[in-house]
Order: sequence, then structure tokens, then C-alpha cells
Amino acid sequence: MPMPGGRGATAAPPATEVVLFNKPWGVLCQFSDDGSGKPTLRDFLPLPDIYPAGRLDADSEGLVVLTADGALQARIADPRHKLAKVYWAQVEGTPRPEALATLRRGVALPEFTTAPAQVEAIDEPPELWPRTPPIRVRKAIPTAWLRITLREGKNRQVRRMTAAVGLPTLRLLRYAVGPWTLAGLAPGAWRREPAGIDML
Repeated sequence: MPMPGGRGATAAPPATEVVLFNKPWGVLCQFSDDGSGKPTLRDFLPLPDIYPAGRLDADSEGLVVLTADGALQARIADPRHKLAKVYWAQVEGTPRPEALATLRRGVALPEFTTAPAQVEAIDEPPELWPRTPPIRVRKAIPTAWLRITLREGKNRQVRRMTAAVGLPTLRLLRYAVGPWTLAGLAPGAWRREPAGIDML
């Protein structure tokens, strides 16, 4: 499998840098093979001794931040540091004001109630790429896009939040983690950027 994008392809980044990767749909957010036959980070990132600071499910896309610095990895991933994470969610249905209000103030799920979030309905992001495979579409039911900013990160949280208010998520992308974004980064591509620890 090709390893698109990137520079300095074989050296681990120093602690003053992070690696930003635009994870495609279907890619496991780990370097080890789990036997499923799905591609992993190893298929795209020819860099030794780096680790993701937070994960994305295989059926989610978008920004994964990786680092060789264990302390920085923990700081980025730990919800106690309240690092904002921005998601674009394509949902089935029309977002009504009451549904958006529930998402903003916190959604009661079986195990916990989510923290307040920033949520707004948006147009389809202009820089969005086609997904492979495409989402399922039902002609009689419209879809819409939400921009959701969280400062916590529980398992499949965005999908569970939107489903709880009657807006099942069809496509989910993480656009930003703290100061880092996907801007200019194609699916499957990666780049190095300053760690910007003072911005966290």
C-alpha cells in the first residue's frame, strides 16, 4: 500500500514535533495487525517509535496526532487537559433546535451524561473529499452536517450523542485536535508540525 505525503520519511520526529495524519475510513488506528485484514497506521506512516495521542474508530476519518514523546502523548489524549477536538458529523435527518440544545447542554447516555459541547449546523465542508465506500443514502430522508466540539473523548461518543437525539451519524471526521487541523492534508497523507506545547 502506498505511503502518501510526509517528509523526512524514515526518522522518528523529535519531541518538539508531532505528526499529523489524515486517517482514511477503514484504517485501524494502531500499528499492529489485528488479523482482520484492515490496513493499519503502519501502511501509511514509515516512521519508527511514534504513537497516536488518542484514537479514531476504523469507521471514522480524519485527524490523528502522533508523537514520539510519551508525556506529550498523555497530555494530548488525557481528557483532564480539556484539549478541544472538533468533529464534522454527517447525520441522518434534519437537526431541530431542541436536538441541538440537548447536544449542547449534555446528553444522558446509559453510563454517563456527556459534558456540554459546542454544536452547530453547518453546510457540507467545501474541502471535504469523497468517502470510499460512500455512505448509505435513503432518498426519502435528508442528511445534514454538524460541527461538534468536545473536550472529552469517551468511546464512540459523537455517534452515541447524535443517535440519542434522533440524528444517527452516517459519516464522522475529526477535523482538529487542539491547535492542529486537517487543513491541506489529503486522506492518507501526513506531515510534521511543531508540537506547540505552549498552546496546549
